[in-house]
Amino acid sequence: MKRCLRYHLCMCVMTALFLTAVIPWNLATAQSKVISNAALRYEIDAKRMGVDMFSEDALPRSREFKRIDSSYYVGWMFEGVYKYNHAADYNGFKNAAVPLEKALYLLERDYRNELKTRTSDIMTYFQVYNYHLDYTLTAYFLMICYSNMEEPEKTYALLRKVLSWRFQRDFYLDVYNHLAWTVHRNRFYTSEKYSFLKNSIDENEKLAHSYLDSAMWKLRRDMEINKTIFQPGYEQSDRLAIYHYKSILHSYAFQIDSAAHYYELMRKQKALPYNNYGTFKMICGDFREAARSYAKESEHIQQDKRLQEWVYYASILDIYAANPQRGAQLAHGMIQANGSTPGFGWYNIALARSLLYHGEFEKANKYIKKAEEFKELHIGTTLGQTHYDFSVQMLKLKYTLQQIASKKFEHKNWWYNPRVLAEIARLTADKYFRQFLIINQFAQNPERDRVIYKLFSSESTVAWDEIWLLIKDFSTQFFLEKFKKEQQTDPRTKIHRYFQYFIAKLYMEQGKYSEAEPLLEAILQNKDLDKDYEKLLIARILEAQAHAAEKANNKQLYQQKMVQLFQTYPQLIPFSNMAMPLRLQIMGVPPKGFRERLNTLHIEWDNENTSLPLVKLTFEKGEAKPKIVFEVLAADGKQIVPTQYLSLENIAESVVNFGYRLFQIGDWNHKS
Repeated sequence: MKRCLRYHLCMCVMTALFLTAVIPWNLATAQSKVISNAALRYEIDAKRMGVDMFSEDALPRSREFKRIDSSYYVGWMFEGVYKYNHAADYNGFKNAAVPLEKALYLLERDYRNELKTRTSDIMTYFQVYNYHLDYTLTAYFLMICYSNMEEPEKTYALLRKVLSWRFQRDFYLDVYNHLAWTVHRNRFYTSEKYSFLKNSIDENEKLAHSYLDSAMWKLRRDMEINKTIFQPGYEQSDRLAIYHYKSILHSYAFQIDSAAHYYELMRKQKALPYNNYGTFKMICGDFREAARSYAKESEHIQQDKRLQEWVYYASILDIYAANPQRGAQLAHGMIQANGSTPGFGWYNIALARSLLYHGEFEKANKYIKKAEEFKELHIGTTLGQTHYDFSVQMLKLKYTLQQIASKKFEHKNWWYNPRVLAEIARLTADKYFRQFLIINQFAQNPERDRVIYKLFSSESTVAWDEIWLLIKDFSTQFFLEKFKKEQQTDPRTKIHRYFQYFIAKLYMEQGKYSEAEPLLEAILQNKDLDKDYEKLLIARILEAQAHAAEKANNKQLYQQKMVQLFQTYPQLIPFSNMAMPLRLQIMGVPPKGFRERLNTLHIEWDNENTSLPLVKLTFEKGEAKPKIVFEVLAADGKQIVPTQYLSLENIAESVVNFGYRLFQIGDWNHKS
């Protein structure tokens, strides 16, 4: 026992002597290491001053900084920002997230006290300013990476962590605004899928608004501590950012006056977001102002790779204005300029839709397939994969319907042609399959009442006219009651005529033509109807009136309405299942079989009615294959369809081509 005690005492003395000798050496080494690290980091800070973090030089510099001191966050931050700027798909953003996460971790580990500092003393704040700036920058790009990777939980957790530092100014990352955006972007899910959500769209939208209210509260709170540091009015940009998100939420909820209020506040500060404002005016039915706003947005150069929403929606406005060729050219130009970057799929959808309304359904199908096969990345937009898939499916349905209609246009006695009849039967079965597929898929979507049945919504990605294809064969009375209610309660007065049109069409589906006709005529007589930007609505009304006249055996009224339709939106006629009355004047000798094939087209040739448009057709012969020259003139001699030339290589195909050309279909010649 004594020996053990003596041994224990001896060991204590030896340990004490060892510590006495070693501790000063360790302290000296640690101090030396700190001094060394400080020098290295000073060197990095000095070198980064001359480097643009967003330039191509950022990556080699990041490697240099990490070689100097890999435990310093700057090199990782530079690498992350560089990789973010070059990311265009899931893997790209995933790779960018890794160094950004590392940079954020190192900042938190080494500069916790600096990050926590809140002060009204400018000299104290000057010491921590750069850390706050770099932290919010790094967190911002990391948040975008998570969002683009469809990782809402990570996005939310990151934002809450940034919020916990209680920065007195947000700089790059206005946390509450992005919390609101994250909730709004995932509003149709519940807490069962994402823990930060509530259990209904209304509750989620309320939560998003509460975050924006918190953003305003934080701004006011921080102004007191910041007034001795920043110039007066510094908070204006932060306040405008809150207005920006407020306008989005109010537009989505059809709170028109509130949305207009925030847009006006931004306009006064010359900070109007033309893309969002254009969409807002579009859902309000002011297509002219929407087009003007999108044109303004087109003047801004977008630096990052994301969908240019104004392009997508401007192409729909062109369809409304009976100028689908312009929309096709716009979408095609974006595809050519940007290639397979985010937005490529959406531009293909826009191009396909424009071509369908231009009547070139086979060309459109190529772009529908491209969109369907492309893995779109939904960056910086609330339009997600469900919107994307729905848009593709709607275009596939419209393509199938146009295929059916084309068979009937090309073969007016199609029911006597077994081959054509069998093909129509197959396509009709496909049509019903697609309708049921879309209906069943969309029945699970809690947004259908807000986005689809409203006809115009900030989250809608289809034309109002496409909605009719979805509902016309299903539950007529249900939709009739729904649109009657919308017409009475919707605050957007310019949209009432669209609900009225749908009501009239549903009456016609029930055979109640006497109730439908006054509704249709009232829309045409509406003084607010924009005859330049609402040509699609006008054309659909004329089409419905012609159909009603045909049912009533009123030939004169039928021909009158068809002529008006021809002068308004001729590309719709071959797919209307109604024969266009035209006069025909032939000069020259038609080749064998031409006249016979021409008579099989679903066109009503009537040379007795001089009020009908006149087709002037001339046959020319030369050394090469024979060709025809044709134009279409109105009754007053004004040219409706410009002079065109067509080679007669294969008589049957050439006649069909000629038939479509009469309706200005077939002159979009861009190659894919």
